[in-house]
Amino acid sequence: MNNRVLVTGGSGFVAFHVINELLQQGYAVYASIRGNSNVAHLNGLNVTFVQLNFQDPEQIKTVLAEHGINYIIHAAGTTAALNQDIYNTVNAVYTKNLCEAVASLGEQVQKFVFVSSLASIGPSIDSKDIDELQSPLPVTMYGRSKKLAEEFLATFSNIKWLIFRPTAVYGPRDKDIFIMLKTFTNGFEPYIGKSQQQLSFIYVKDLAKLLVDSLRQEKIHQAYNISDGNDYGRYELASLTSALINKKLRRIHLPMPLVKVIARVCDVYGKVASKTPALNTDKLAELTASWKCSAALAQKELGFRPQYNLKSGLEESIKWYKENKWIK
Repeated sequence: MNNRVLVTGGSGFVAFHVINELLQQGYAVYASIRGNSNVAHLNGLNVTFVQLNFQDPEQIKTVLAEHGINYIIHAAGTTAALNQDIYNTVNAVYTKNLCEAVASLGEQVQKFVFVSSLASIGPSIDSKDIDELQSPLPVTMYGRSKKLAEEFLATFSNIKWLIFRPTAVYGPRDKDIFIMLKTFTNGFEPYIGKSQQQLSFIYVKDLAKLLVDSLRQEKIHQAYNISDGNDYGRYELASLTSALINKKLRRIHLPMPLVKVIARVCDVYGKVASKTPALNTDKLAELTASWKCSAALAQKELGFRPQYNLKSGLEESIKWYKENKWIK
């Protein structure tokens, strides 16, 4: 049976859940990891680890051929880099190199699934839902690198590819939205400015199942925006968390001019220290935008039916964070 799946970025948050879904569905799983990757959380799972040199398409081709890889879910990438060149190299050029290796193997790889991001399209325009017809206008370096990766992928007409652009992904093992959840558990609910925002989310288990199910879908050469199908106001993440942890939160609105100054200072610090700060002017553009995402096309063409909304996803996530001592 042709069921060998390579998951790139194998030690990452989304990849962990994809690997579990693949194993549940009976696939043979291969995970690409870096030499220094922490894979303790994958111990006990029936996974074969491989190392790919994303700078070398020939090395990638050799590994894919050696292991007889039939499907690829490309989840590797970086969400934090010092400049656009690094983002482009890791997120776009490495994707292109992987595609060159896949293309050179003919029909061995039957489906290539690329995990992009809603950031590649950019935020909502005039409060409209972000759909697949919206002209891409990314507002961050990360988003621009993902857009470039999609453009590279589109040139490989001989690869049976699909692109998925998830909105904010959360769930057990996430460390990004977890920062906000941790802040809430400490009793604070901070916001930048007082402008209205509409947001969207996708629970990681729903995303993982969709990615795995798409391997057997006949549809190819299409991009899909992914959310749980709901729009949420800017305060709903906090209010739902407050109810789930049974704790009243103190709402704080930080003045936008002050945050802009802080972001510029962080920009300078990042360049001097060669580190990507949690807040900078690039990140600020993302944090203050509206991200209303329509998943209608995936629902129509792929039969996507999310099992979690924000409330049920947070309930399961918070339970996991507590059981694993991430929060008290």
